[in-house]
Amino acid sequence: MSDVDPEPRLAVFLDYENLAIGSRDNLGRAFDFGVVADALAERGRVITRKAYADWSYFDDDRRMLTRHHVELVDIPQKMGGSRKNAADIKMAVDAVELALDREYISTFVVCTGDSDLSPLVQKLRELDRHVIGVGVRDSTSKLLPSACDEFMFYDNLVGGDDDTRTDDGEPATTDTAIVVSTLAGLESSSGSVRASTLKRAVLRKDPTFSETELGFRGFRALLASLEKQGLVTLSGEGDPEVSMGGAAAQEQAEQVLLAVLADGDVPLTGLKTAMRKRDQSFSERNLGYRTFSSFVRAAEARGIVKLSGADNAQVVRRAG
Repeated sequence: MSDVDPEPRLAVFLDYENLAIGSRDNLGRAFDFGVVADALAERGRVITRKAYADWSYFDDDRRMLTRHHVELVDIPQKMGGSRKNAADIKMAVDAVELALDREYISTFVVCTGDSDLSPLVQKLRELDRHVIGVGVRDSTSKLLPSACDEFMFYDNLVGGDDDTRTDDGEPATTDTAIVVSTLAGLESSSGSVRASTLKRAVLRKDPTFSETELGFRGFRALLASLEKQGLVTLSGEGDPEVSMGGAAAQEQAEQVLLAVLADGDVPLTGLKTAMRKRDQSFSERNLGYRTFSSFVRAAEARGIVKLSGADNAQVVRRAG
């Protein structure tokens, strides 16, 4: 791939039995590869698609996958668990072989919830490939998402989560704290931050992070919402520069924090209560933070306070 053509090339591998059974048992619907294909189209050009199963059990699914140009790799029924093991092994061998043979493929998409394929993910990352995981939430091992660079839950792609909006139709904001705190850390260490850089850093912290799960069409829309709240400032078009906002509410909260700490160290466990006594309107959630500790960590990243100690014995003091 040339320097002037940075478009990512994707290879997609589906552990189809895991996906089909997971979607049927947990979501009550047949697995639809179309929504996965749409999500991946936004991330680059898909070069190859392969699905592994005993296709005699998934006759209707075969036609759906063929319409999406997915190559079907047949793993015939055998005794006990050997069929499932054979599918995993064949998929892993094919993926690693492709990674070694096609250097221009930069991203591998491993569609499964099975932790048995975690070694495949690790090997692909050792080969300097970006790995995206896709799985049904309730049938995905807790070990798998953290092993990937990014993980998309199929439930979100099909609109299975309707609790990401408030009663008045506005997007929920509780999980935007990771964006704000990550930006604060990046800004303090590297200065200017691009939106794409921020998104990659957020995914490194939480591979399951998804702006669509929060009710936004894209990461740029989420940032625009945070800008309206005064939490961030955007500059430029395309891949804009993102900086911490100078909103009056944020500044007021920091002033209250510093006033509480003026007389000395305060235990973290009692700091919020002390701040509320000075300003009853204080709420870390109104500032976009999921928890009070996230607000304090962001303040530490910005050089306002210092945290010391561990667990419930943590204390907070003014920086400098």
